[in-house]
Amino acid sequence: MKFLIDHNRSPHLAELLRDSGHDAVHTSELGLERAEDRELLLLAAEEGRIVVSGDTDFGALLAVLRATLPSVILFRARSMPRAEQQAAVILRHLEDVTEDLDQGAILVITDDRIRVRHLPLGDKG
Repeated sequence: MKFLIDHNRSPHLAELLRDSGHDAVHTSELGLERAEDRELLLLAAEEGRIVVSGDTDFGALLAVLRATLPSVILFRARSMPRAEQQAAVILRHLEDVTEDLDQGAILVITDDRIRVRHLPLGDKG
């Protein structure tokens, strides 16, 4: 899979995902650490990447845009502050959520569960 790691996640997360065979890039590697969320969403959609962030603004922006892509993995877990923990949870559950991510979804990772919300947000399907 292809990932775009937001500036609020460690660059080490991109390294760990690459070490596991994925195409992962951190915004700092692209010189985009100060980019607007909309710009990051457009880049991720163009390149077929999944945004990994802790910023809830991505969900709000996807809702306003009624976008179906890109997918976003949103960390809302306080018990996983380290890149190793975040990579482990992504990799452990990736096979189970690949179809959701391919079709367009927001995965919200909390301390006790992963919630999947399909895009576009607000649809009843």
